Amino acid sequence: MTTISTDRITRRRSIVFTVLVSVTLVLMAFSSNPFVRELQNGLGFAFRPIQGTLDEVAGGIASIGAAVAEIDRLRVDNGALREENDRLTVENARLQEIARENAQLTDLLQLRAGFEYQTAAAAVVSRDSSEFRRVIGIDKGTKAGISVGDVVVAGGGALAGRVTSVGPESATVVLLTDGSSTVIGQLVSNAAAGRVVGQLGGVLVMDQIDSGDQVSLGDEVVSAGIELGGGVRSPYPKGLLIGQVVDIRRDANAVVQTAYLQPAADFEKLEFVLVILDYEGGLPPIEEQPVDCTDPEGGGTLPEGEQPCLTSPRPSASPR
Repeated sequence: MTTISTDRITRRRSIVFTVLVSVTLVLMAFSSNPFVRELQNGLGFAFRPIQGTLDEVAGGIASIGAAVAEIDRLRVDNGALREENDRLTVENARLQEIARENAQLTDLLQLRAGFEYQTAAAAVVSRDSSEFRRVIGIDKGTKAGISVGDVVVAGGGALAGRVTSVGPESATVVLLTDGSSTVIGQLVSNAAAGRVVGQLGGVLVMDQIDSGDQVSLGDEVVSAGIELGGGVRSPYPKGLLIGQVVDIRRDANAVVQTAYLQPAADFEKLEFVLVILDYEGGLPPIEEQPVDCTDPEGGGTLPEGEQPCLTSPRPSASPR
């Protein structure tokens, strides 16, 4: 049975091989025939436009596929570039902020180097700019040597205010623009003095200027630092910049005139300040206050340079 099946398979393979060889020989004979060649050329010429169109379609499909792949790659690259650009933008903003802070701190360090006083640098950590007060909080307190009454200075040597309350690691500073702030100012141009009072609107008022003194727009005003009689020292050191004259009000019948000042410091943008630690202003200690010679029980030691007797009663409070 197996032998018969094998013989049949062998015969079938022989027949198939013979047929294929015969077909090949016939095709070879036909292909060499001139008529067949002309027919092939004619068919090729007839189908050439179709073949060209098919080639173009195939090429277009391939191009579309390549374009889609390129678009997808560009989309991925664009997303990565956008993320990198966002990161660089944030980093650039951070570096600009650091550079700005460094510039302010450098300014304060240069200011500190030119001071004859001991100072402590502090950062502004809070701000109260309500309709009633102009106050800031700083991040240094008694641990840094700060005490109530210390004078606070902004960049450029501009007077900012005074410490009114202090804790171990923080302090409150009342700014010059607060309504309770008063300082004796002096024109740089001619040393004319007047009282500089704070206003919540931001502009300082310098009043009680002698009407005979020349006051001009643009004049700079500094802290006078003058002693006020009776051994009372100025609460502020001399020469701290207060502001610049932006308006003047004169009354022909008055003996004084008033100037309006633009503060030298931008109090709404204060970030760092210097606190003067060792300036002693206001009333001297009790034992150093001068004695009224009309007081038979008066005692104490006169400070250097003071007259031995007062001609007026001793002041009860320190003027600002």
